[in-house]
Amino acid sequence: MALFGGIEAGGTKFVCAVGTGPDDVRAVTRFPTTTPAETIGRVIEFFRSQPEPMTAIGIGAFGPTDPDPASPTYGTITSTPKPGWQNTPLRKLVADALGVPVAFDTDVNAAALGEYTWGAARGIDTFIYLTVGTGIGGGAMVEGRMLHGLVHPEMGHIRVPHDWAVDPFPGFCPYHGDCLEGLAAGPALERRWGTRAETLPPDHPAWPLEAEYLAQALVSYILILSPKRIVIGGGVMHQPALFPLVRTRVKELLAGYVQSPAILEGIDTYIVPPALGDRAGVLGAIALAQGQR
Repeated sequence: MALFGGIEAGGTKFVCAVGTGPDDVRAVTRFPTTTPAETIGRVIEFFRSQPEPMTAIGIGAFGPTDPDPASPTYGTITSTPKPGWQNTPLRKLVADALGVPVAFDTDVNAAALGEYTWGAARGIDTFIYLTVGTGIGGGAMVEGRMLHGLVHPEMGHIRVPHDWAVDPFPGFCPYHGDCLEGLAAGPALERRWGTRAETLPPDHPAWPLEAEYLAQALVSYILILSPKRIVIGGGVMHQPALFPLVRTRVKELLAGYVQSPAILEGIDTYIVPPALGDRAGVLGAIALAQGQR
């Protein structure tokens, strides 16, 4: 049986795995994202240590990136705010070291592909995968194809209404200040409230405010892409109170305009967590690799 490698290259940590799918993961490792040389060195060491050869490897990477296979800088992490990682040719370094085909996409597109292949978006040809954690990013599949374009979707950097009287926090995005990521990613919660998101109780005022920003963004995505499902992962979404608040506010903001039973009657199964949980990214990278056969 052909084996595949997957790399979830996150801004905080890397996850590498070998296998064929959710029920067949032969080996996995996790380590912090430090310098490119150290981090990529650990990636290469892990795959070289495996007892069986791999047919291909997939990478889902934090960005911004160059995901265009026709580009001379395909697979490069480009203008990222992550110190030291600007213009890192991640795909090329891995491919040259390991000598196997290497597929590349954004981390959120990879996670979307994982959920499409094995998870909460299985059988759905048009959907969105959003992650809300250290940053906010979105991947989209439209009519069975991952969405790319000029570069790749940057759903975390859209503008959302910011009521300064209600929320005087200026945002933390180094590029845009109070974009969605600047207001609603994990670091925004920590800086606004003075403690990490996972320590905030379910009845804390942080959660209605967080739900407001996320719902405002989801309504824009719904009206633009008309997804048949929205899957939301990431560490911030582990707060159980958040999904019900987001679903309720999305319906309120749409105000009956989108006349679909999926929203009017089935919102609980329209906005959902990833079925693959925190493994969506690395399993999606394996799915990327399988497309290289």
